[in-house]
Amino acid sequence: MTKKAVADWRALAEKELKRPPETLSVTTPEGIAVKPLYTAEDLADLPHLDGLPGFAPFTRGVRATMYAGRPWTVRQYAGFSTAEASNAFYRRNLAAGQKGLSVAFDLATHRGYDSDHPRVEGDVGKAGVAIDSVEDMKILFDGIPLGEMSVSMTMNGAVLPVLAAFIVAGEEQGVARSDLSGTIQNDILKEFMVRNTYIYPPEPSMRIVADIIDFTAREMPRFNSISISGYHMQEAGATLVQELAFTLADGRDYVRAALKRGLDIDEFAGRLSFFFAIGMDLFMEAAKLRAARLLWSKIMQEFQPKKPQSLMLRTHCQTSGVSLAEQDPMNNVVRTAYEALAAVLGGTQSLHTNAFDEAMALPSELSARIARNTQLILAHETGVTRVVDPLAGSYYVESLTHELAEAAWALIEEIEAKGGMTKAVAEGFPKRMIEEAATRRQAALDKGETVVVGVNRYRLEEEPPVEILTIDNSAVRAAQIRRLEETRARRDPARLDVALGLLGKVAESGEGNLLAAAVEAARARATVGEMSDVLGRAFGTHSARPPLVVDVFTEAYGDGPDVQRVKERVGEATVRLGHVPRLLVAKLGQDGHDRGARVVASAFGDLGFAVTAGPLFQTPDEAAALAGELGVDVVGVSSLAAGHLTLVPQLVQALERQSPGIPVVCGGVIPRKDYTALEEGGVSAIFGPGTPVIEAAHAVLDILEGRRRNR
Repeated sequence: MTKKAVADWRALAEKELKRPPETLSVTTPEGIAVKPLYTAEDLADLPHLDGLPGFAPFTRGVRATMYAGRPWTVRQYAGFSTAEASNAFYRRNLAAGQKGLSVAFDLATHRGYDSDHPRVEGDVGKAGVAIDSVEDMKILFDGIPLGEMSVSMTMNGAVLPVLAAFIVAGEEQGVARSDLSGTIQNDILKEFMVRNTYIYPPEPSMRIVADIIDFTAREMPRFNSISISGYHMQEAGATLVQELAFTLADGRDYVRAALKRGLDIDEFAGRLSFFFAIGMDLFMEAAKLRAARLLWSKIMQEFQPKKPQSLMLRTHCQTSGVSLAEQDPMNNVVRTAYEALAAVLGGTQSLHTNAFDEAMALPSELSARIARNTQLILAHETGVTRVVDPLAGSYYVESLTHELAEAAWALIEEIEAKGGMTKAVAEGFPKRMIEEAATRRQAALDKGETVVVGVNRYRLEEEPPVEILTIDNSAVRAAQIRRLEETRARRDPARLDVALGLLGKVAESGEGNLLAAAVEAARARATVGEMSDVLGRAFGTHSARPPLVVDVFTEAYGDGPDVQRVKERVGEATVRLGHVPRLLVAKLGQDGHDRGARVVASAFGDLGFAVTAGPLFQTPDEAAALAGELGVDVVGVSSLAAGHLTLVPQLVQALERQSPGIPVVCGGVIPRKDYTALEEGGVSAIFGPGTPVIEAAHAVLDILEGRRRNR
């Protein structure tokens, strides 16, 4: 294409627009300027263009034939209530075309608690399946041949007891550990950054990661020892550059930890896997996966592997949860389909597609079937599997691949200058960057600069009714407690004591392999909680309350009349109360997803409120006590894990006992059908997904003035 041809296009475009075409350029949250036109000039001297699929640096795919030879694996992430219910769900999905299992555990299990622990009353079976021992794991996979089925397990904090229970369940099904295939997430650095289902401090947590890599490299050659996850970073608000850089930097530190154990790089590198989120920027997301493979190959070359497979980034992807909207929810079917297409065009190895009702509740049978069939239609009806790399050579996509890789590499180098990702996480660097990006995105949504159809533009006057799944938390917990009691009554106490004693000794001495010891404890029928307690006594537990980001929301939103009016009302409330209005933002139960809580807390602080972000994992009594100590005027509860009907009314009652008169407001993933019960339980206002911060601030001020308003 000649320079004259480009000049002719520019002249024609300017004639159509009545302004220069450069004004159509858009700067993404990643800082990448997307132009209206890309040409061959944009590909000049890009170093990655000569590659082929199946060859390093694998930009065009990790397999020579990709989906033309075999489609990606349909791996739907699911788990709810009891092992029996989840098992029935898995078997139905496998019969309907799903090819691999991906297990979601409840928050009690994630945090290393047995179901009968008083701290998890509202969490058991709510956001995944409850697993307390090998007995639950055996039921979970009853009738599912573990020697033939690949199983992915999203588990990090309580990874040792859960993986040990899986290994023993396989053995008791007649499957040797060497024949087990699948993936354990085992990505603790990401937990300290965003998801927060950690248990132990960073240093012993990294030892656990290394021990699992070591054990599986020797004993489980078909099993992926870690799934290095950027998914939760994007869900927490990270830009795509941040997701890329932080995920790959995490991976680099895990490799270093394994090498320190004396492993050879080629012993384990081929079993490392990755997990990325796929959002709504279709071409950017496809380019991100291509850039990830390019950069990982570059990183792994530092360790001088001999096998080409050691340079290969293999990934699972999941469509975005945060892109789903409660309002006009059938739009979410379309969003998920576009995100699935982006993942496939980017070359994922397996894929989970979210259900349309997940902004409101756990997926129903109907929504789960639509989500699964979205992948089957994509694979069998659209023609995307006919060629190996359909976007190769695209001026736009190849340019994006290069720009994303360059920007992510610059951030990776910044992390290296800090001493690596483990040190960067310890000082809060990535968490702070992600929270700033999340707060800017919230401001863009509230202003309408970022359009979400049915939420901040093209809204329906009346929302269509949607049937959603409800889990009877109390019934699930009662069933789990009965099985726990039966398991404890049948086991050999002497054998149990020896096994737990060995686990404790390995943890305290630093000698031996923690997973090997955990397998013996699981075989003796030690529970998840018992093993976690032994490890906790040796390692200690971790708690973090990082500072909130400041001056980000109002800077991004602008100091216009909307902001000024809230600030004026805050000033009026200050005069009336005799102090700046005080807000406690609380997280109850074991829900560590704190994006919403921290964005709201930061934004309210920018608007003039005195805000305290409470610690994670509080009981209602603990949150009420903190509210009393601080003398707050309002308590706001952020709920994303379906425990609101149990925990929020308990908080209201605790406040009535300890500090009467403090109103409670609630926001997050709360089905509208639950609003009445929460209101009857004493909640003053409810803010569903998509509620603008300015609107919520006015509602809180209305409450302080004595007026109740629900959203």
